[in-house]
Amino acid sequence: MSSPAVLPHRDAVVAALEDIGLTVGAGRAPDPAPATQMYAVVYMSPGRSRPESLADQRTNYEGLMQVTAVGPTEERCLWVADKVRSALHAGLSVDGRQAWRPEELGGPPIVRDDDVSPPLYFVPIQYMIRSTS
Repeated sequence: MSSPAVLPHRDAVVAALEDIGLTVGAGRAPDPAPATQMYAVVYMSPGRSRPESLADQRTNYEGLMQVTAVGPTEERCLWVADKVRSALHAGLSVDGRQAWRPEELGGPPIVRDDDVSPPLYFVPIQYMIRSTS
């Protein structure tokens, strides 16, 4: 039996966000960025496989991920963050696996990025995701 892979989990997160109409980038801003400058970026850790029993069959997966909400104003950035929360609270569909609802771990306050023109606001939100075969 093989260990669980991280890419199907990342793809499930991206699909969940796209299904509610968000523009999403995987590991970077979407290119091209939408004209509204409102989007989400998904960053995945490699996660880890966990044993399902004392037999040490490593079929369970748990991984930390971050979804960064971006918007042209603080209000629009928070709107994206609310949409992300709503989409992930509904749960994930990971091909060939049973996934727990992502556990929201929070994140820092919103930050204004003045290194881009026009400035954008962003807030990273971390989640723990878990699945089993």
